[in-house]
Amino acid sequence: MWHKNNIFTSNYKIKQPFSNRTDKHRTLIKMTLIKSISGIRGTIGGTQGDNLTPIDIVKFTTAYVRFMSEKHGGKRLTVVVGRDARISGAMVNDIIEGTLMGCGADVINVGLCTTPGTEMAVITHKADGGIIITASHNPKQWNALKLLNEHGEFLNDAEGKRVLALAEQETFDYPTVDALGKVILREEFNDTHIAQVLALKMVDVEAVRARHFKVVVDAVNSVGGIVIPRLLRQLGCEVVELNCTPDGHFAHNPEPLPENLTQISEVIVREKADLGVVVDPDVDRLALVCQNGEMFGEEYTLVAVADYILSAGAGNTVSNLSSSRALRDVTEAHGGHYEASAVGEVNVVAKMKQTGAVIGGEGNGGVIYPALHYGRDALVGVALFLTFLVKKGMTMTELRATYPAYYASKNKIQLTPEIDVDKVLHEMKTRYAGEKVNDIDGVKIDFPDNWVHLRKSNTEPIIRVYTEARSPEEADALAARFIAEIKGICGIK
Repeated sequence: MWHKNNIFTSNYKIKQPFSNRTDKHRTLIKMTLIKSISGIRGTIGGTQGDNLTPIDIVKFTTAYVRFMSEKHGGKRLTVVVGRDARISGAMVNDIIEGTLMGCGADVINVGLCTTPGTEMAVITHKADGGIIITASHNPKQWNALKLLNEHGEFLNDAEGKRVLALAEQETFDYPTVDALGKVILREEFNDTHIAQVLALKMVDVEAVRARHFKVVVDAVNSVGGIVIPRLLRQLGCEVVELNCTPDGHFAHNPEPLPENLTQISEVIVREKADLGVVVDPDVDRLALVCQNGEMFGEEYTLVAVADYILSAGAGNTVSNLSSSRALRDVTEAHGGHYEASAVGEVNVVAKMKQTGAVIGGEGNGGVIYPALHYGRDALVGVALFLTFLVKKGMTMTELRATYPAYYASKNKIQLTPEIDVDKVLHEMKTRYAGEKVNDIDGVKIDFPDNWVHLRKSNTEPIIRVYTEARSPEEADALAARFIAEIKGICGIK
């Protein structure tokens, strides 16, 4: 499992999570607007073009409508809008809704809704697309527009680039008053999503209800605080709510990593609960905590769910290059075939469709189960995992002990103008040409007993250095070695 998440820079190392730093420390972080095929992400406030300002929200929403109109032959569009509980969410929602109508698109607004729920709303309502307002695990000052196609899936590379190109137009031609869009539906979708999850063949609702699990939920005061307790109670669980008030005031760094989850560990032990469930602000990532307060491991969320799905019959699986080898091991043990994709949900989904994978996802706790939809979905993960736990008749720690033990170190190097990432990656590939190297996304070097993955982030101005080995010490040592090599290439002391 991942056990550290430090940020390395050329002259200092920050250990405190962004949301817990003082204003003085925050000034060290450049507020920014990140435009990528996976969406438009930025900090609220500040200068237009450098941050996620109202003008930028209008510009990119307009570009999205222009693209979707091109794609659908100029037809009148229907677009689903949903948001997490971030402080800025209502403001961003109102701007997007108004802009969509101003562009001639009709709106289905599902309000406070998870990312997978909004994706399912696009599918269920047969809409032409969707916009999810969430910055996922980023701190509270961030927000983002995640753009969906008519299948409730993220835009692919070419589509995302077209939206970005359209956004660079200096002027837009908007429709006249008689062609304005309207809100055709404004209602919550969460209960429908829950019902769709519980109706899955591999979810044994009655068996889980009979077990009467006691579960502690940490939803970091976002929309998961509405949805996850509701799902669990319909599964007959006793729920202890922790940080489940959906007001956007994150009680801790919202990324569900071990160092951010000390509170829930203490509550699980105190309450004598069977397990803990942790989700990020938009509920597409699922982390689990054992009955003794120890982390089950974000990487092993997908591994355990895949183990259950594959127990019904061999099949193919997919995860990204930065995910644990444990999924490969479990897949092969069931007689299936595993493949790795480039990092990013859209890439995982493309590889899953290509290989006919029955389960897949990302090692950050993102479970993608095509029997429902092609999107990371913590609700699906919870329901499938609890079913598996009942059928195995084990405690969390007993189940975790059945899987191969891998440990990873997750590190970041802050990018500066002096760092040429492409040069760094090319140099590392050249240095290790004698090893098994995969360069579909950065450079991953597979050694016999461990691996390192170096890549430029799509959503943050950093280079990621991920390593995995059979012990935490070995993973740390491998990370330190490659960080030192990269700093040497870049001339960083």
